[in-house]
Amino acid sequence: MLREHRRRKGERIALPVAISSFRPHPSSFQKMLVWLLDRLAALWPATGEIGQIAALSKTTPRACLAACASFLLALCLGPRVIAWLRVRFREPIKSDSETLRQLHRGKQATPTMGGLFLVAGLLAGLAVFADLANRYVQVAILLAIGLAVVGAIDDLAKLRGATNPLSLWERVRVRGNRLINTPSPQPSPKGRGGSNGLSVKAKLFGQTSVALAAAWLVYREHLHSPDALDMALPGFGAFSLGAAFVPLAVLVIVGSSNAVNLADGLDGLAGGCLAFSTGGLALMVYAGGHAGLAEYLGVARIPHASEMLIVAAGMLGGILGFLWFNCHPAQVFMGDTGSLPLGGLLGLLAVVARQEILLLVVGGVFVAEALSVMLQVAGYRLTGKRILRCAPLHHHFEFQGWPETQIVVRFWIASALCAMLGLVALRFVPEMGVARNPERENALSQSERRSSATSLGASRR
Repeated sequence: MLREHRRRKGERIALPVAISSFRPHPSSFQKMLVWLLDRLAALWPATGEIGQIAALSKTTPRACLAACASFLLALCLGPRVIAWLRVRFREPIKSDSETLRQLHRGKQATPTMGGLFLVAGLLAGLAVFADLANRYVQVAILLAIGLAVVGAIDDLAKLRGATNPLSLWERVRVRGNRLINTPSPQPSPKGRGGSNGLSVKAKLFGQTSVALAAAWLVYREHLHSPDALDMALPGFGAFSLGAAFVPLAVLVIVGSSNAVNLADGLDGLAGGCLAFSTGGLALMVYAGGHAGLAEYLGVARIPHASEMLIVAAGMLGGILGFLWFNCHPAQVFMGDTGSLPLGGLLGLLAVVARQEILLLVVGGVFVAEALSVMLQVAGYRLTGKRILRCAPLHHHFEFQGWPETQIVVRFWIASALCAMLGLVALRFVPEMGVARNPERENALSQSERRSSATSLGASRR
């Protein structure tokens, strides 16, 4: 039985009743999107296959749309936000190394806190195309906003010279808009102005508080899946973590957030590496939420986790939009406002997919940056000598005479290789509650091929 709708020129098109009579359920974003697309199909003269429009409600098309929306919004907001930041928030180059100050003298007074329009683009893409009733999406939004606030306070403290977050908040409360509307003072010729931001304890407390809330919510959601709290270690198999999942998740989220923050030291470095790492983890979290792929790969089946693909796509779109302005020579810096939430979301993707071990591989560049700082500090305290000429690692190569663009592109290449290596390793990680059986895998592949052929034939008819 078919129902007819009129086009503008009086033509008639036939729609299946199952589509044309669809009414959205108030609690289902996906059904609402299908309904909106169906109405669009009835009014759009160029529409051919109605099924193709309805297919846009699936996870992967929505992820593509979220990436495009985040990219375009970041691209549109970028010039306006940068112009606003240029007047108010210009970052002085502060370093105890005279060599590093000379290398970065051209970056003096570059606007910072560019993460504002990056995170705005991400949240806008999620608001439109993600299922906001999904618990993992809710946690991602909470984490992004929470860590962005911590990062913004840290950036403001660096620029305004406040090391105590309470004193900074008091200044915001008392002075109101004057705090953000007063142009920042010009940095001194040596680039030593403001402060080093929040104290380590204050910053870590803020990050841990936000990560703890996110980890607890993910833990509550994981309780509904039998494999979601298992931990797989190469050579040891899988074992249940139970409530120990929460501190592990906090460690992963906070560690990832700080590692990305350390890598944000050259034009385009953190953004480009994040793009590759996010892409690798996006495929992992999608596989974990897909019943067929999870069984084939032998990884934990996490119901509803595939919605995190849209979060990853929104991150990717926002990052690409930011890189438009952050490529060398940078018009704006990401600042802690962007690096902390993006790093935290990278850790959240691994936590939801239960691929914390592979995060060390996929995010290999960020791991190397963090390790270089820890080894430099530990080596100096123990022996009084520096292991590297300067830490983090990208500064060491600067001191070696590598041009900045060469360092950035080579780190991008390393990040891409790490992401590919992580995807390859996914197939060989110990099974998470699923015993691998070649006969079952072959049967599954045949079943998927039959299902695909049936869907293709139906779409053609």
